[in-house]
Amino acid sequence: MTSHLIIATRESRLALWQANHVKALLEKQGHDVSLLGMTTLGDQILDQPLSKVGGKGLFIKELEVALADGSAHIAVHSLKDVPMDLPMGYELTCILEREDPRDAWVSPHFESLDSLPIGAVVGTSSLRRTVLLQALRPDLKIEPLRGNLDTRLRKLDEGHYAGIVLACAGLKRLGLKDRIRHAFSLNTMIPAAGQGAIGIEICANRPDLMHLLSGLNHMTTAARVYAERGVSRAMGGSCSMPLAAHATLDMGTLSIQAAWGDPNFKTGELIRADAQCYLDLSTSDVLAKATDLGQRVAQKLIASGAVPLNQ
Repeated sequence: MTSHLIIATRESRLALWQANHVKALLEKQGHDVSLLGMTTLGDQILDQPLSKVGGKGLFIKELEVALADGSAHIAVHSLKDVPMDLPMGYELTCILEREDPRDAWVSPHFESLDSLPIGAVVGTSSLRRTVLLQALRPDLKIEPLRGNLDTRLRKLDEGHYAGIVLACAGLKRLGLKDRIRHAFSLNTMIPAAGQGAIGIEICANRPDLMHLLSGLNHMTTAARVYAERGVSRAMGGSCSMPLAAHATLDMGTLSIQAAWGDPNFKTGELIRADAQCYLDLSTSDVLAKATDLGQRVAQKLIASGAVPLNQ
């Protein structure tokens, strides 16, 4: 058993908040913990959309190298940044309780998306948000917005955009809740798979770490997230996939809704699908069942005309 735990993390303010959150939880269990801050390729490439330069894996590769060479024992990620399939030798071993998964409308002058004038500029580099925004307001001009949360807010305040769309979770975690002018409903702007959840990655050959971290795993969140990631995995989901998926678990019923849109045509048309099943969190196959539900929803999307990335 490792006596001193080292957490690999990106060095953005939000990533450090998340890593320090995990650090505090582990210290409460009596562990000695420190952070290893790292700059990833995804943090360095800011002039192009992620979908064009390599996708979500750009935010975790350097952290995985630190796990492999022993510089760190665990890596803490925003789960929506974690690819659906990790490289061989790595494992997503723990998912913490989820924060608010909704998208936030942030604007210094306009209280909501509906209040924007025709042709206003809205910032986001997310293909998911782009197709959902186009469905709501096909007249808007959607412009790329990269950088960490503070950089995005600065660009907004400098007047580059009428408004931007960010995750509620990140704003709340950094004490910036007052920047949220409006939180979109989960039906209007369906979140990304895993949005608002923190995931912990380890090398797969470390069962001792798996056992150590098991107490941090939040099974309700994990079941919901596995269903969402099941949709994305079946669709070939990545930053190049204009896909939204969100699951809820209420009184033993796991429900999931998903939407797909074509980012190349501002038709405003989305393909939607949903499904539900009974889920017993105490069973050993709970995550497999959740994943299967997500895959069923993906098949419904494809049957209705959605195009998986591998086609």
